[in-house]
Amino acid sequence: MMSLLCRRTIQTIFILVLLTELQVLCQDYETNYDDYDVEEESQPEVPFLVESYECARECICPYSYPFAMYCDHQKLKAIPDVPSHIHHLYLQYNEIEAITSKPFTNATSLRDINLSHNKLQSSRVEREAFTTLRHLIHLHLEHNNLEEVPPSLPKTLQRLHLGFNKISKIPADTIQKLTSITVLDLCNNRLTDAGIKGKALSGMKHLMQINMCNNRLKSMPSDLPESLLQLSVENNSISSIPEGYFKKTPKILSLRAARNKLKAVPYNAFNLSRLMDLNLGHNQLSKTFFIPKTLEHLYLNHNDYKELKVSLMCPSVDQDNPNKLTYLRIDNNKLRGPVDFHAYTCFPRMRMIFYGEQKKLEEYEPSAKE
Repeated sequence: MMSLLCRRTIQTIFILVLLTELQVLCQDYETNYDDYDVEEESQPEVPFLVESYECARECICPYSYPFAMYCDHQKLKAIPDVPSHIHHLYLQYNEIEAITSKPFTNATSLRDINLSHNKLQSSRVEREAFTTLRHLIHLHLEHNNLEEVPPSLPKTLQRLHLGFNKISKIPADTIQKLTSITVLDLCNNRLTDAGIKGKALSGMKHLMQINMCNNRLKSMPSDLPESLLQLSVENNSISSIPEGYFKKTPKILSLRAARNKLKAVPYNAFNLSRLMDLNLGHNQLSKTFFIPKTLEHLYLNHNDYKELKVSLMCPSVDQDNPNKLTYLRIDNNKLRGPVDFHAYTCFPRMRMIFYGEQKKLEEYEPSAKE
């Protein structure tokens, strides 16, 4: 009896050990480096099924991360051939100028490509370069010399990073097909109002975040999809927000429009049911607008406010459904007295009002003698 019990115990331990080992081998690994972005896969493969364990000679394919190939910081001039089992390809910080389809001939399992910090030129990106990559989800092309959005990007793309390039327009025929995109980064380019005219972005039905900071926009981007949650247009030359602008994007959670030329916004511009974060710092605002109940963080620093009319910001008080504003920044305005104490009644969750230093009126307004 004891012998049988021992045998069963040993078998149970063996099975548990085996399952543990398989779990370790089957998981899709994630590195600790900041430059690498490896996501967990829903149906990972087992490393020992990779027959030849290939790797480009210029790169590193660690045994501990069998589906990744690291070719970064190698002064590469061209993309090496990518083995068929590779899912994550890292080519950042090289001297690559061109992208052709040849290196990706067998790399049909690629999910992530990082080609940031290279010397890519639009004229040297082959039109069919990405067409075979039918599982590609993330593509990093920031910090290059691209003047256009690369053509024929796969419809599977969910995150596209194009910041720090020379892109001046977004052709509708190039971008509208990318219906799976959730994050689109276009910061630090040369985008103009004419460059994003029409319905270039409206077809991106899953877009949640779009970044257009540090461009040449003079007006708010038009025809944004209803799915949008975060809009970033900091450091442009935007002078106004049209009445009813956010009717097409009612789900928006965060708007960052600091460092523009806004002089006024419609009173009900931000009467949105989900808005949580609003940054309008470094503009020329002086008129109070309505604050939605959901807003938690409001930045009005470096504007031209002489007073904050709390009764306009918060026209009614509902103790059962109080305003959620917890942080207000109003430094570097033209305020000459403390904030109305009624603010704490209207905003009972307020934790901090950063008043800071204010502008000197004589520096901004002509004297009576003039």
